[in-house]
Amino acid sequence: MEIVQFLVANFESGGIFMYGILAVLVVGTAIVAERVLALLIRSRINAEAFWQEIDALLQHGKVADAQQHADGTTAPLGRVLAAGLAAAQHGENREGIDRRIEEAVRSALPRLEKRIHYLYTLSNVATLVGLLGTVVCLITAFTAVSLADPAQKAAMLANGISLALNNTAFGLMVAILLMLAYSFMQSRAARLGDEIDDYSLRLANRLSERPGGR
Repeated sequence: MEIVQFLVANFESGGIFMYGILAVLVVGTAIVAERVLALLIRSRINAEAFWQEIDALLQHGKVADAQQHADGTTAPLGRVLAAGLAAAQHGENREGIDRRIEEAVRSALPRLEKRIHYLYTLSNVATLVGLLGTVVCLITAFTAVSLADPAQKAAMLANGISLALNNTAFGLMVAILLMLAYSFMQSRAARLGDEIDDYSLRLANRLSERPGGR
């Protein structure tokens, strides 16, 4: 409880720039929450097991059932595979299937990376706002010290520097959290993108092996 009160007191004494950093944190948290929903919940799928199910249907010539199964998931991988299967259903050759899959991939990948780059930008903004707050507080502190009683100058200067550094500390804390979130989300999106590329190629190869596939 004492730690919370200490943090709240330092936040309030840091000045208006602390609220700017807090706004950056709120925006960053909203982006992280939305990306967690998109990348960790809606896109969650056991890619290998999913592919084995699709492949088993294709080996029995059940392209329509495979497409229906792929359409039954909200994961981007399912939508990409469904696009390739739909092309096969319409009798398109390997070139046509590849084209449909590529179109689906180009549509899916930007959605995976959507808004992630903002976290990197917000991390830098938090750091810069913290530094700006520190500079402004130091200017204010030195101005006040120059007009103060000589006996109080040392105490006033120390207190002013302490309050100024609250901005730097809070800005760096928010920047570190956002940078960690950025790295994690970027890694997750890249992994999903690699899975899409891998299994879409497997699908195209499998469909071309069918009787009549070219």
